[in-house]
Amino acid sequence: MGRDGRIPMARVIGPDGCEVTLADLPPRDTQRWVIRRKAIVVTAVLGGLITLFDACVRYNLSIEEFLGWQRAVQRDGMLGLRATRPREHREEAVRN
Repeated sequence: MGRDGRIPMARVIGPDGCEVTLADLPPRDTQRWVIRRKAIVVTAVLGGLITLFDACVRYNLSIEEFLGWQRAVQRDGMLGLRATRPREHREEAVRN
C-alpha cells in the first residue's frame, strides 16, 4: 500500500496508448522536459503508478508546476504541454 493509502498500480496506459511502468518513467535527473516526458509523469500520477508527492520529490517539481501540467493536459491534451507558443497550440486544438 502506498503512503496515501492507495494500492499502487504496476502499470498504467500512457498518453500514447502504450503501457507505462515505473521503468518507463523519465530518469530522476531529467533536465529537458519535452511534451512526452511531462505527459508520462502526469499519466503515472493520475493512474496511481506513483503519488503526486513521489513525482514532485523524484523530479524536483513544485506541486504548482505539476498541477499546471495536469491542467494543461486536461484542457488542451498533450499540445497543452508545449513550452513554446502554448496559446497558438490551444487555438490550433480548438480549430480541429
